[in-house]
Amino acid sequence: MLRVGAVLRSSRWITRDQGPGERRNPIMESTFHGIVAFALLAAMLLLGSLLRYRIAALRNSLVPASIIGGIIGFALLSSGLIPGFTAADFTSLTFHFFTLSFMSLCLTGGSDNKALSGGSILVGGLWLTLIWTISLGLQGVLGYGVVVAYDGVTGADVSAFLGALVTHGFTQGPGQALTYGGLWEREFGIANATQVGLIYASLGFLVAFAVGVPMARWIIRKGLNANKASRIDGEFLAGFYAPKRQPEAGRMVSHPANLDSLAFHICLLGVAYVLTHVWLLSVRDFAAGFTPWGMNLGVLFSHNMFFLHGLVVCVLMRSVIDKAGLAVYVNDETLKRITGGSVDFMIVGTLMSIEFAVLGALLTPILLVSVVITVSTLAGCLLMGRLSGKLGYERAVTIFGCCCGSTGSGLLLLRIVDADFSTSVAKELAFYNIAIVVATFHILFIFAPIAPSLSVGTYVAIFGGTALAALVAVPFLMRRTRALGSLPAAALVPEAPK
Repeated sequence: MLRVGAVLRSSRWITRDQGPGERRNPIMESTFHGIVAFALLAAMLLLGSLLRYRIAALRNSLVPASIIGGIIGFALLSSGLIPGFTAADFTSLTFHFFTLSFMSLCLTGGSDNKALSGGSILVGGLWLTLIWTISLGLQGVLGYGVVVAYDGVTGADVSAFLGALVTHGFTQGPGQALTYGGLWEREFGIANATQVGLIYASLGFLVAFAVGVPMARWIIRKGLNANKASRIDGEFLAGFYAPKRQPEAGRMVSHPANLDSLAFHICLLGVAYVLTHVWLLSVRDFAAGFTPWGMNLGVLFSHNMFFLHGLVVCVLMRSVIDKAGLAVYVNDETLKRITGGSVDFMIVGTLMSIEFAVLGALLTPILLVSVVITVSTLAGCLLMGRLSGKLGYERAVTIFGCCCGSTGSGLLLLRIVDADFSTSVAKELAFYNIAIVVATFHILFIFAPIAPSLSVGTYVAIFGGTALAALVAVPFLMRRTRALGSLPAAALVPEAPK
């Protein structure tokens, strides 16, 4: 005990109580910067929810509180009204909330309500996978081409890969935009790639909701969504439940005298985080310097790719839990709340991570690329959603969100038409998150990290060829869908909101 006491007294972290005027502990104070950054995200999210509740225009437009709060936070940061903080302070928080939303989703089980099933989760997930794969390849080629055309017309010298980066900001989202943008900027000298990637991700979120929310509202008003718990009423518009109608957020699986149930579920995610971290530390030395055909594959096992490895770890953990008969001790509703909360914080953080100076310098090419990508992605998602059968409306709006932001924005749009994630589309998303890694392994793990080193012909052949191969597979999946008795949904093109 004496030895332990001596160690504690010698620690710079433990000091005696200080009276008024005595010197503060600078080390303890320094630990608050990241915590306060998180608190600012929470404050913006709260402010967004209150403004949505109070302002009729925001209520009627169904804009989520995370978008409202993120825009306010961006404006405050850009005008210097939050002293001591910059956009960079929110980048890492955005990455980790993105990762948590993925991992908690993959720990969640499926719905027992067969009436809300779209048939085979495998087939539904494959539809989402094909749409996403087509979008990934097509957006990369179109973005590259738009910047080449812009340079040719204006005489500018913008790197075409700043256009190609749109597919990682739109189709893949902030985590991958940070991952590949950082790699391209650091390893290949593509100036501002990290910030441009985040700008694309943020614009993608805005596009997803500017277009996706009216689409979701049309689906609900027409009664085309399967989950009738989602309907436009006073609570839906206000964003808050009436006191006597507030639903339960989940069941307690652990006794509070032992461990709080929410803490228990966070512990599961913590274990998954640790396992993923240890796995990456274990393999990175083996992967370092592995450069077959001149390609540095070591970057695939860096912590920039944490979300992909964590996703696999959570799928394996859930499989073990289910096979061991322990699923009764995991409450899926609680995990859904963690997923939803992570998505909300991630979106606020993404918008607050934008640096206004970079946006202003490259505004024209970024907007040109974003407009072309939005139109082509919307057309593709509407058409493919129509072909996917039962729950085609839910898939169309969800995959549009995924192809313009991330799985998080797709989940947020799905949450509008499927308020409690009761349809099988949420589970299809979990399968899709694994399937897209398999379908686009060559891009995600090999070519995207080294894209700036590829020739124009090679880049177009890889990304464009991937989109074409996925398109060729569509007729085969249509036959499988019909064989399962899931007839194509009616036309999905929404009429103008009334």
